[in-house]
Amino acid sequence: MKRVVITGLGAITPIGIGKDNFWDALLEGKSGIGYITRFNTEDHDVKIAAEVKDFDPHDFLDKKEAKRMDRMSQFSVAATRLALEDGEINLDKLNRDRIGTIIGSGIGGIGTLESEVIKYTEKGPSRVSPLFIPMMISNMAAGQVSMNFGLKGASMTITTACASATHAIGEAFRMIKYGNMDMIVTGGTEAGITTVSIAGFCSMKALSTNNDNPSKACRPFDKNRDGFIMAEGAGIVILEELEHAINRGAKIYAEIIGYGATSDAFHITQPDPEARGATNAMRLALEEGNANYEDVGYINAHGTSTYFNDKLETLAVKTLFKEHAYNINISSTKSMTGHLLGAAGGVEAIATALAIKEGKIPPTINYENPDEECDLNYTPNKFVERDIKLAISNSLGFGGHNGSILLKKY
Repeated sequence: MKRVVITGLGAITPIGIGKDNFWDALLEGKSGIGYITRFNTEDHDVKIAAEVKDFDPHDFLDKKEAKRMDRMSQFSVAATRLALEDGEINLDKLNRDRIGTIIGSGIGGIGTLESEVIKYTEKGPSRVSPLFIPMMISNMAAGQVSMNFGLKGASMTITTACASATHAIGEAFRMIKYGNMDMIVTGGTEAGITTVSIAGFCSMKALSTNNDNPSKACRPFDKNRDGFIMAEGAGIVILEELEHAINRGAKIYAEIIGYGATSDAFHITQPDPEARGATNAMRLALEEGNANYEDVGYINAHGTSTYFNDKLETLAVKTLFKEHAYNINISSTKSMTGHLLGAAGGVEAIATALAIKEGKIPPTINYENPDEECDLNYTPNKFVERDIKLAISNSLGFGGHNGSILLKKY
């Protein structure tokens, strides 16, 4: 079996574009949540989200290319370019037949879908764009990356709701581990802040309605949490076979040693009330990595700021780790970034890798009122320094999809 390491990071997030801006904002406890600017929210109960600021696709793509992509594909190409630059990867010196692209997206090009449906209803079928389908379909997250960078290995998109990016990273890890690829561009992308998606999630009562105080609205594990905050962006990591990385002199952020994927098989939106799926996903990752449970020092939680998720993810950690659960630093970086849906696991894998590399654990901001059902160490409000041997990043999606990846200090 091959060893797999992380050698490049690319972040397009509501709190910063680029790895360094993103990481600095996490450590500062900066919130990326504000009032929605992408459409008129007058008729909406929810008026806040975590939008990516100052993103110009023409910084990463020429105008013609950018025009032919949904925003989620623009994000994936931009984040990939940043990750390749961060990893100092010269593709001309590598075998592109052995470089893959596995990128998750929960809802794909919903912005394109929405605008074209409006065009259809107002102007008729003849006015629908011939680019409608290739811009909308979720697989273009990976397709556009593979085409823009000439990556000819396995190319696919995984769609498992909010677990999409973590499953993409996990499957990429396995593909390299078993010797099928030398390097894979992986993670997730999402651009779901649209009028119909906000309306849909709002109708489910899933979103926070704390419109009066946007930066305080996302409060994972806090007793007064009232729902998640929709976000957009992309998180891309470069996974590489260890010897391949060493031979090209790559810097290494962390090693991936385990991956767990399970299903609750319980409900379309609510987690299993005994948290068995989430517990088993972490357990499988630890078993694959042949890990000592007491070496786990950090968990980047799914931590959505919803009642059931935070309560049951806490239960999963306590069930698996027992007394050691209270020795683990946990944080929800969603408290700052909002919930990037299918891209969440990509952005959070970047945060987890940097936490290991830098020895600093980002905080859970807005943690003010402890909840007796959420009684672990959520690294409240300020980052802490800690030498981390092992860390887990969790993602839990609608439909009962659970994913956990286990990272090790290299």
